[in-house]
Amino acid sequence: MSNENRTEISALGEFGLIQHLTDHILLTNKTSVKGVGDDAAILKAPENETIVVTTDMLVEGVHFDLSYAPLKHLGYKSVIANLSDVCAMNAVPHQILVGLAISNRFSLEAVDELYAGMLLACNHYGVDLVGGDTTSSRSGLVISITAIGYEAEEKLVTRSGARENDLLVVTGDLGGAYMGLQVLEREKSVFQAAPNAQPVLEGYDYVLERQLKPEARRDLHGLLNALDVKPTSMIDISDGLASEIKHLAECSTVGFDLYEEKIPVSPKTIEAAKEFNLDHVTCALNGGEDYELLFTIKPADYEKIKGNPSLTVIGHATADSMGCRLITRLGETIMLKAQGWNSFHQDNY
Repeated sequence: MSNENRTEISALGEFGLIQHLTDHILLTNKTSVKGVGDDAAILKAPENETIVVTTDMLVEGVHFDLSYAPLKHLGYKSVIANLSDVCAMNAVPHQILVGLAISNRFSLEAVDELYAGMLLACNHYGVDLVGGDTTSSRSGLVISITAIGYEAEEKLVTRSGARENDLLVVTGDLGGAYMGLQVLEREKSVFQAAPNAQPVLEGYDYVLERQLKPEARRDLHGLLNALDVKPTSMIDISDGLASEIKHLAECSTVGFDLYEEKIPVSPKTIEAAKEFNLDHVTCALNGGEDYELLFTIKPADYEKIKGNPSLTVIGHATADSMGCRLITRLGETIMLKAQGWNSFHQDNY
């Protein structure tokens, strides 16, 4: 963007920026009584429903790289990451609050792009943006989002309800987001070595979209209601399948047997993994950022979900003493290791 088309945020100030970003926001949910423009938002939970709240922070250089993540996509993804956590409680998201810390290298137009992505996600999922905060940053862009949802208390699902013999089920397919990241990192390296080189992205549409513009599985709530199935435990897959299975196991005090041949992976992901000399199962186990939902159900509910194209049974719960095990295609048993995303790994400092 040329300097002639750049508007400095300092020209508006904090309150001017907030007004600029929120002037055209309309509230669509009955649970949103008062949104942006006062000291706090006013929300009203539906009768006989419980409030679910989650928050997530994304830090430039740790969680995203602006050399290949478009701001509009980043805004969309930052909302999705939070809505996915609400969906993982078997609740319906209704509102978000957005906190931004922005350095002076970002123009008003850049922040507009970021917000456009956030509002696109809000509109797509029927969620209201009801407040937040903005401040300056000396170290880059920081995004903090809080999401709020509602559901009757008896329908909420936590990580701690799985029992022995429960079936382990996952939505969608896994590993695509990780392979999208590999493509982007490769093209970044090529650009750094040869700035005039054009990125080679053709043919990678599926995995790139899984990385840059993922979707939350809000549809699972309605699907399970229609099937009259309530999960016994649930978690979203943000840090890799292996990590999330171990989280469920720890919280529920059970073990899990996961069957390699059952793990759903898209042909596009398999194709990309082969190109990078990676094992697609390893990508699914440790990649993360797929934002699919992993949950357990009672064995008696299997007939209700059997054959549903959105759901795959990938294993079952065992005794806690058995631990979490991967059963390979050859029948070998390997203990699962959590090698997914770790915000406090030394490489992220």
